Amino acid sequence: MTVIEAGAETAAAAGGGAVLRVVVVNGSPSRPSKTMGLVDVVLDTLRDLLPIETSRIDVYALGPGFTGAIERDGVTPEVEAALRLAEEADLLIAAAPVFRGSYPGMFKHFFDLVEQYALADKPVLLAATGGGDHHALVLEHAMRPLFAFFQALTVPVAIFANSGDFDGATLLNPRVYGRVQTALTDVADLLRARATGAGPRIPAPFK
Repeated sequence: MTVIEAGAETAAAAGGGAVLRVVVVNGSPSRPSKTMGLVDVVLDTLRDLLPIETSRIDVYALGPGFTGAIERDGVTPEVEAALRLAEEADLLIAAAPVFRGSYPGMFKHFFDLVEQYALADKPVLLAATGGGDHHALVLEHAMRPLFAFFQALTVPVAIFANSGDFDGATLLNPRVYGRVQTALTDVADLLRARATGAGPRIPAPFK
């Protein structure tokens, strides 16, 4: 079972410039899914701004070595590799469908296993999908506080799309496209700096 899907966007990177390592943590159990339809728009927009290399972690496909682990020491090598992939990203895209007013438990369990300071000062883009616009509150009331705990650098503009914005898993609403463009344009310079290693880093707190 494939749980990590990766690909280098070689067209933009052909000149040998720095490449932004983007990792998507996908909290949806469905394939295809509206959540990944939204993320695909984010990635397509990001490709127009700078060279990227993309990887995806499907938390619902990580298997018993993930679901049965209470602590990091109990995960399988495959799950450990997924956790390290997320921790070492230049940009993390955290994407999940809304379930009963919050993110799914599997999504939270993944981040329960992430090292406490591994995401400090890391750019994190928040994306969510739900049945109606009232579910958009999950971004600010559930997802942003989660990454505040990690001291992550969450992108100011988070992205939400409701079920009416899609045809199947294909995003149609131009307003959501505009929000994606705004979110990424706002932080494009920061992401370029992170890709080159020139961006400021906050040292991890003493443990």
